Amino acid sequence: MKQLKLGLPKGSLENATITLFEKAGWLIKPAARNYFPEIDDPELACSICRPQEMSRYVESGMLDAGITGKDWTMENMSDTVLVCDLIYSKVSRRPTRWIIAVAGNSEIRTIKDLEGKKISTELVNVTRRFFEEQKINVEIEFSWGATEAKVVSGLVDAIVEVTETESTIRAHGLRIIHELMTSNTQFIANRGSWNDHWKREKIENIAMMLQGALRADRIVGMKMNVAKANLDAVVNLLPSLNAPTIAGLYNQEWYSVETVISEDVVRDLIPKLRKSGAEGIIEYSLNKVI
Repeated sequence: MKQLKLGLPKGSLENATITLFEKAGWLIKPAARNYFPEIDDPELACSICRPQEMSRYVESGMLDAGITGKDWTMENMSDTVLVCDLIYSKVSRRPTRWIIAVAGNSEIRTIKDLEGKKISTELVNVTRRFFEEQKINVEIEFSWGATEAKVVSGLVDAIVEVTETESTIRAHGLRIIHELMTSNTQFIANRGSWNDHWKREKIENIAMMLQGALRADRIVGMKMNVAKANLDAVVNLLPSLNAPTIAGLYNQEWYSVETVISEDVVRDLIPKLRKSGAEGIIEYSLNKVI
């Protein structure tokens, strides 16, 4: 049987990725100290890898495809195929940001003030290329962790660090002076695998299901019964990805109306629908929107 070698990210993205695959239709069973989790698809063989290393494994062909951050593919300058963007992270459905930050009491106000200064980061190559493009001479050192503490203690003048909510940045009393780049999770593929018909179709099918699961996040389906006399008033209230589906009920002057809407409008919408004559209103969750 043919198999696609798929890389899943270890660390902060691991649980969110496994949950996303489950919503998309694949059940993954991770095991402690096991880098090869079980998946209920005989056509897939999964490996758990650090996101920082994923693009290198995909580029070399050790993996046919993998999920990693755009930032790490750029850091490694890996030659891979971008299958699709998957906007999710460990805590949110939005891109992350790589920022340049200094201590709150630092005299450094702009990136030009970093001339001759020392910077600590895990994203060394991207940071080096950025400052070279800006023609600013800086000393860049690799950070093994606790990056924020290094600028607080005065070991370095600034840091380049990733953030989603800025809560850790604020907790350390740091001040952001520049946004280096935004990043998000991406599904990437090996170029040779992409040129293989069977593997490409499998990769594209996985991408379609993952994207469908992400689109369904915070979106719900709604169904209701509406008398013919109230139909226009109810339909005019409905926001929708597409026009609502309307079907006549058997032997009655009533219609069944069904639509898909953003979850955050439901609490305000239902009372309006009820007031306009909708009855038997049902709200239901969605797994995928393709």
